[in-house]
Amino acid sequence: MELLFDPPVMPNAAWTRRSQRYYHGSMNPDYHRSLGVTIEDMKNKGTLKRLLYLQSPMDARVQMEGKGDIIILSSNNYLGLANNPQVIRAGQEALERYGAGTASVRFICGTFSIHRELEQKLAAFMGTEASLSYVSCWNANTGTIPVLVGEGDVLISDALNHASIIDGVRLSKAERLVYKHADMEELEQRLRSAQDAETRLIVTDGVFSMEGDLAPLPEIVELAHKYDAVTLVDDSHGTGVMGQAGRGVAEHFGLLGQVDVITGTLGKALGGAAGGFVASSAQVIELLTQSSRPQIFSNALPATIAASALKAVDVLEANPSLVKKLHDNAAYLRKGLRERGFQPVDAPSAIIPILVGETSFAIRMSEKLLDEGVFVTGFGYPVVPEGAARLRVQASAALQQEDMDRALEAFSKVGTEVGLL
Repeated sequence: MELLFDPPVMPNAAWTRRSQRYYHGSMNPDYHRSLGVTIEDMKNKGTLKRLLYLQSPMDARVQMEGKGDIIILSSNNYLGLANNPQVIRAGQEALERYGAGTASVRFICGTFSIHRELEQKLAAFMGTEASLSYVSCWNANTGTIPVLVGEGDVLISDALNHASIIDGVRLSKAERLVYKHADMEELEQRLRSAQDAETRLIVTDGVFSMEGDLAPLPEIVELAHKYDAVTLVDDSHGTGVMGQAGRGVAEHFGLLGQVDVITGTLGKALGGAAGGFVASSAQVIELLTQSSRPQIFSNALPATIAASALKAVDVLEANPSLVKKLHDNAAYLRKGLRERGFQPVDAPSAIIPILVGETSFAIRMSEKLLDEGVFVTGFGYPVVPEGAARLRVQASAALQQEDMDRALEAFSKVGTEVGLL
């Protein structure tokens, strides 16, 4: 049976013998065989995902194991900073200065000064009083939402919110309500029904990762003011992407400083390594420092990542033209896809989805594109609803016109082969 990962490579025969000495098979072989049946079923349906291994840094073009030179149209490396020399050097210097990490949580063993520098920089960049870093935005969402609202409160969430928001909502003891995606009439109905709650928290993505569209933030903020609600926006796909200076969806709509809580990632436009953050008032950040479970039970963000992300923000602030180039490239790809007969979802972000129907079809088309030297991921159920599978093209400021032209020609060829055009 083909697995979605390669087995570990043993460096020598002695290691292999030692491994076999201690491994005698699964403790419960029937259970593990049943898992194998599930995986085999995914394979037969054409929905089995596989991991592809890169042998060079993330960039517009990479070297992929077994595939050679590949154009990347599937990365969140929106500003091309993952391989920026200044960003790399900052991480290397931090590794030399601070070592590998704190080896414990921040309040137990102390925290590095680079964390404070990063958090101060992020707060200033996002237009808030303070910020707090996490090892991922997933942790930021699941660690923040249960702290902000609990019993006696009401949580109101967009139906297409990211899985990390959904998990954060599930961890809260607040009453949970959902409104249809971007439906402001239904959101107002939910707010009206929750007027007796002590706190009403509206939670939404800023840029919706599978659609590429933006939350109607002006209307959300207006409703929040009307019903005395609190707003939380996960701007992971908006930070570094939206707004003239890349400050996110709030800047795009002229609402900097008017969103109560912003969560985001350092693993996309801001360096591309890992890490997340929360930007908000000093009171919210202090409460999270004291009560957020991922903060008080997890190690701090590695210093090398904190330093790289800090430098990425510096580079963005010094080069706002990166944001313009990103959007120019996104417009070029959208226009080129339409001219070749595709119908990408129209949205203002750097995400360009092409709906193709069934999950197996999306995966098969992505594999054919990879054979043509273009890496675009096919997404299907359960990431998106059944029958709404798509190829998610993602623009980057690192792409050159020749990269995009070559990719568009590959789309034309594969689209014709599979009968989509």
